[in-house]
Amino acid sequence: MDLDALRYGNFSKLGEAVTDWEQMTKKLADLQKDAENNLKAKADKAKWAGVNATVSREFITKTAAEFADAHTQANSITKILSDTRSELIEYRTQLNDAISRAAQQNMSVIDTGDGTFAVMGNTRPDWASDPSGNTGATDQKAVDALRDEIQGILTKATQSDNSAAKVLRLLVDQAKHGFADASYADRDSAAEAVAAAEKLAKMAKNPADMTLGDIADFNRTMGKYNGDSLFAEQFATRLGAKGTLQFWTEMSYAHAGARDSELKTMKSLQENLSLTLATASFSDSGAMMEWKKNLLAESNTSFHASNSTSPIGALGSQVISSLMRQGTYDTEFLDDYREKLFKVDKPAGELATDDLWVNGYDGVDLVFGDGNGNGRDPLEGLFEGLSHNPEAAVHAFESKSDLDHMLGTAKYTDRGETLGRALEAAVTGLANGDSTSTAPPHTADQVQIMANVMEAVAQPGGGADLVSQGGLGDSFGNMAASYMPEISQTLAGDGAEPIFITNSDDSHGLGKVRDVVRFLSSVSEDPSGRAGIILGEGIYTSGLIESHLANPSLFDGPDNQVLQRIGENAGIIEGIVGHSVADSEVRAAVGGETAYNDSLKAKGDFAKTWIAVGVTFVEIPPAYGGAAMGAVIGGGVGAVAGAAVDHLLDGQKMSGARDAALYQSAGDLYDSRNSVSRQAQWAAEESIARHNLDLPEQGTKDLIRDAVVKGWNGSNDLLSDTKVRTDG
Repeated sequence: MDLDALRYGNFSKLGEAVTDWEQMTKKLADLQKDAENNLKAKADKAKWAGVNATVSREFITKTAAEFADAHTQANSITKILSDTRSELIEYRTQLNDAISRAAQQNMSVIDTGDGTFAVMGNTRPDWASDPSGNTGATDQKAVDALRDEIQGILTKATQSDNSAAKVLRLLVDQAKHGFADASYADRDSAAEAVAAAEKLAKMAKNPADMTLGDIADFNRTMGKYNGDSLFAEQFATRLGAKGTLQFWTEMSYAHAGARDSELKTMKSLQENLSLTLATASFSDSGAMMEWKKNLLAESNTSFHASNSTSPIGALGSQVISSLMRQGTYDTEFLDDYREKLFKVDKPAGELATDDLWVNGYDGVDLVFGDGNGNGRDPLEGLFEGLSHNPEAAVHAFESKSDLDHMLGTAKYTDRGETLGRALEAAVTGLANGDSTSTAPPHTADQVQIMANVMEAVAQPGGGADLVSQGGLGDSFGNMAASYMPEISQTLAGDGAEPIFITNSDDSHGLGKVRDVVRFLSSVSEDPSGRAGIILGEGIYTSGLIESHLANPSLFDGPDNQVLQRIGENAGIIEGIVGHSVADSEVRAAVGGETAYNDSLKAKGDFAKTWIAVGVTFVEIPPAYGGAAMGAVIGGGVGAVAGAAVDHLLDGQKMSGARDAALYQSAGDLYDSRNSVSRQAQWAAEESIARHNLDLPEQGTKDLIRDAVVKGWNGSNDLLSDTKVRTDG
């Protein structure tokens, strides 16, 4: 920066820009609030159909998100501009103070152009008569000190100006269309993020030079910035696509067999690197678009550590996928990568996929930590990535051909559990591990994927093997819990919609009753799957009972009729489970219910998030008022459903009037049936008490008991009609 440019700088124009941006930020904040509270909220509650159920809703959701990003970006720009303006004004003040002091000390400061300046001592008019021989009023040390002071001020002002321009350009470049979501409180924080990325990228280009101490520092910095958009984009693009893959190949080889603190560091590094690259994948900068293109191009390249003597390297796809296990990657990027991998995986068939990826790569281990696999099968890492992005997961499995192939491979590979988590995300709309978001209504595409899964499991002669051999039972149970409204409507048939309320876009889209019954039957033979079904049914049934008793207008008929239908439905679903377990020989396999009880306990707290899936997000049909469920029963929705989970988990501890273990013995059908009755009866009892309802407690409980028994007995006929039974 030229001396005169700062000395005489007029920052009024910059001040006006800051004011304009401040006003724009406030307006965008109002628009963001309006978009979230009106546009998106109304879209979430609306009963969409046809194209609107997918295209319009998705467009509105993304539009609302764009308003949020627009506000975030405007706020960051405002703060960076304001901070830079304040800094430059401060540096101008410092410069003018220094020049004023120079004049008082008989020194002159002159701008000599092109960013240079000169500091000189003033010449004395009486220099010829001074016996000391001094020709100036100031000695050279004072001149040099002032020169250094002014140079320091100009250097800092230049850095402030240049870094502000740099981060602003980078910020705007993050989104090719729309706005970036990077948020910064000031110029320094943005500049520090970019500088940190440059430093780490430089280190990663020479991984062999990194000591354990260097790696620890590297990891700490990456842990601090892994969610920062500018940091992530700059790190990835400066390292390059090939450099990124080579870096992790080197790290994996150099620290193979790591233990104790080294293993802990490497696991953390893999997580932070994955999170960083996930953040970077959302950038639309030209450099990042090139990075993503180049990364996919390297998927079939063999990568070797520099000091490895093994002829076997790691395929680029194996390295890429090993870095997808954490974080949410951009949908478009996941779509492109998934399409590329599926095209390679499908021609191998179901039996040969292990030979394609695993056999021949015995020396490859790209994943640190027990229980996380070794990274040889890139589909495992891809599925983990899909499990964190429900939109991309739907895209992955909307093709029945692709879905059937991937399900078929689960029996011959170790990818079943990760495939299950990806399927959960696809059909529920919730990312794996997300217990804070409210589940969105099931779209027609999601329901169709769920129907295709049920059909695959229901196939005679091998479909049930997906549960017993494919490692998918746990996820199937969770999926069944999420789809209790659709399952209930399918079993009940047309006309039951006002009872089994849901805002699913295709509440009857699960297909044939036969497939639903066979699916529930097969999944119930897995302890974790059965726990999911029972918890999901208990939550939905309890929520329905509370909802209908608290607001009789939901169903245009007497209370006893709606309670009877709900009780029958509970009896049918739980009867399918009970009879299936009794029919099979899983009693010995689960070790006297130990595995089931452990699964029930493990799912317990997480199962309470299904309350949102089963009840609280439900939109009442327009014919019955169209209100949200929370408004229908005074905002207390979920209390009885939550209590249902507690009853299931604490059943073996209960005493007095409730001194009976719930579902204690899978072999005793009568105990299981009575447990279902108690669950439904407690829901009615607690609903009556919570809402001060004038209903006969004993008569209501007896009605529910009778309905459950009827449904339970009916489940036996359903099973006999849909599958070959064994004695049990």
